[in-house]
Amino acid sequence: MAEILRHDKTARQLRLLSDALDSGRLGPVRRLVNTLSPAEIGNLLESLPPPKRSVVWGLVDPEDDGEVLVHVGEEVREGLIADMDPDELVAAVEDLDIDDLADLAEDLPDTVVDEVLKSMDRENRERLEQVLSYEEDTAGRLMNPDVVTVRTDTTVDVVLRFLRLRGELPEHTDHLYVVSKRHQYLGRIALQALLTHDSNTSVNELMDDEQPAIDVHETSDEVARQFSDHDWISAPVVDDNNILLGRITIDDVVDIIRNQAEHQAMSAAGLDEEEDLFSPVRRAFRRRMLWLTINLGTAFLASSVVGQFQGTIAHLVSLAVLMPIVAGMGGNSGTQVLALMVRGLALGQIGPSNVMTLVWKEVRIAIINGIGIGLLLALIVLLWFHDPMLAFVIALALTINFTAAALGGVFVPVMVKRMGFDPALAGGVILTTITDVMGFLSFLGLATLLLMR
Repeated sequence: MAEILRHDKTARQLRLLSDALDSGRLGPVRRLVNTLSPAEIGNLLESLPPPKRSVVWGLVDPEDDGEVLVHVGEEVREGLIADMDPDELVAAVEDLDIDDLADLAEDLPDTVVDEVLKSMDRENRERLEQVLSYEEDTAGRLMNPDVVTVRTDTTVDVVLRFLRLRGELPEHTDHLYVVSKRHQYLGRIALQALLTHDSNTSVNELMDDEQPAIDVHETSDEVARQFSDHDWISAPVVDDNNILLGRITIDDVVDIIRNQAEHQAMSAAGLDEEEDLFSPVRRAFRRRMLWLTINLGTAFLASSVVGQFQGTIAHLVSLAVLMPIVAGMGGNSGTQVLALMVRGLALGQIGPSNVMTLVWKEVRIAIINGIGIGLLLALIVLLWFHDPMLAFVIALALTINFTAAALGGVFVPVMVKRMGFDPALAGGVILTTITDVMGFLSFLGLATLLLMR
């Protein structure tokens, strides 16, 4: 329900913006845009065609420019950055958090990055360089080095006086991290505990040493899984020597989860989740041509199977009418299994220990569905063509294809991932080929054996 309301709100804002832009009244546009959060502005910018996007981007409060750039897709971001001069870019990004600045750094011109580094104090410059030294999509790239640490030999009173002297805390600070003299991570202490215990209580008494730290080289997908499993608001990041390097917060993890969902949805169609909705025709054409060419090749493979049964089809024209049903139903059945498997692989729920259990479960479901749907389909075919044997053939072929779809739906994404490819991207086209080929082969093959006597 919340998601539906958010989409309705975006559609309403987009309609108001478009009406105001069409009328040439920029005052209402400016007022509307600057009542939105940076994330909402980013979403609206992605919903506008380039000419209107440029106008609205020029009306965004310069103080929000950096945050908006963080919240738009890579392709849209490139276009917005191209419209800004170097001084504007430096002013927009120099006050961003280190982790957000690291996200943008690769899209910024080198001259802008150099200017931003020059404007930083030595400590923040070293922090940014440290974050940029880690590979993309790892905990090291996600973390913010700005952390508040305390020692075990201090008291609540000392910590509170230190916090008051510090004046402010990093966003989403729910715990302070306890470290040793060598800055090794020992545990955490909740702000709530500091506020509710006697001032003479030692940090060592209040420290929670059960939360594990995240390795700096851990993948972003694994980071998201751990946050989901433990309901963390923030988590410490350490190196191989358990030295505390920074922390990851829930807002970064929400972005990971959203990107995962977008990636799965777009990859299923062979598209890039970073693609601009209004990207130039030539660019979109090049990206989609490869996917369509692969599909063309698999279509010829399925057609070659049909070609082997030209004589059967010529003799029984009803087969040509019915065979797309077997292939299409198998494809839909396989897609259901594939979606479950891709999700399970992304969450780390599937491994060698349980694959065969999943196979046995999905095969049983496929056989039951095949028999149930097959009987219904057989009844329809019997009423339509008045041929009991044809009805039997299509019911049996459907059950066979459902079983093949179940096997393919489990094994294809597992094998594709083991080969180092994205199962969400490559799994769909392979599985569709399997269900098309098996659908045509089982239906036309059985028809040749049983109906061509």
